[in-house]
Amino acid sequence: MFPAAERLVGVGFRCWLQGFQTSDIGCWEVAWEEFSRAVGPRAAKPLMTELACWVRAVQDSAERRIEVYPAQCRRFCRDECLAISMVAACQHSTCPAFRACAVALLGCDEVEEAIEGADNFARCLRDAGQVLSPGTVFMGAGLVTPRARSLC
Repeated sequence: MFPAAERLVGVGFRCWLQGFQTSDIGCWEVAWEEFSRAVGPRAAKPLMTELACWVRAVQDSAERRIEVYPAQCRRFCRDECLAISMVAACQHSTCPAFRACAVALLGCDEVEEAIEGADNFARCLRDAGQVLSPGTVFMGAGLVTPRARSLC
């Protein structure tokens, strides 16, 4: 399983994107509960704002449908892992890696807005004491090839 910070990013990305895709506010409430439990309600507020901005930028910039697993799934799919790696790469300032993850996730070369959102979210996570492992950056490197379907 993923360390706590990586899991937080993956669940947040999944729930926020599902909320945008389904218009079900319950998805966002799940994200709020996870973040609030991890960092407390006060620190969770700015995290939710940055998470929402980043996921909106991903959704708006993507030239393909971003896939996520159901909220209750314990594993993360390819797109969720790319999103986690993208945030880790921003936290550790590894430009080629976050650009590669962004291009693979979005299916296009116009990734600046999504990278800016990921970078802002990554900084806010760091401020809240949620630092992703440098090794997580390289998790996405093996995922920039074409997608393979896998089960939850």
